[in-house]
Amino acid sequence: MRALFAIAALSLFLAACSQPAAKPSVKQYPLTGKVVSIDLKERTAKIDAAAIPGYMGAMTMDYPIASDADLAALKPGENISATVSVSSDDSYSLSGIHERTGK
Repeated sequence: MRALFAIAALSLFLAACSQPAAKPSVKQYPLTGKVVSIDLKERTAKIDAAAIPGYMGAMTMDYPIASDADLAALKPGENISATVSVSSDDSYSLSGIHERTGK
C-alpha cells in the first residue's frame, strides 16, 4: 500500500513539475495624453498623461511602445489615446495609439 501511495505521489509531483510556467496576467487601461518626446533607440515615448482611473494619477513618464507602426506614427506635441497594458510582473507598454482631435 505504501509503494502504491509513493508511486501516486511521485506521479503527481512529476506532472506538476512538467506544467508550463503561468503567463503573467495582463490588465489594460485607457490612456489619454500628450507626447512630450520620443526615443527611437529605447523604443519609448514620454507622455504627459491624464489620470488613469483604477491605476494611477496624472503624470509624465516614459512608456515602452510595443509596435513599430505605433512608434513610427508618434509625433511630439500630439494628443493621443492609447491602451496601457500592465502585466502582473509590473512591466507595461502602450499599444493601439491614435491621435486625438479637439485638444
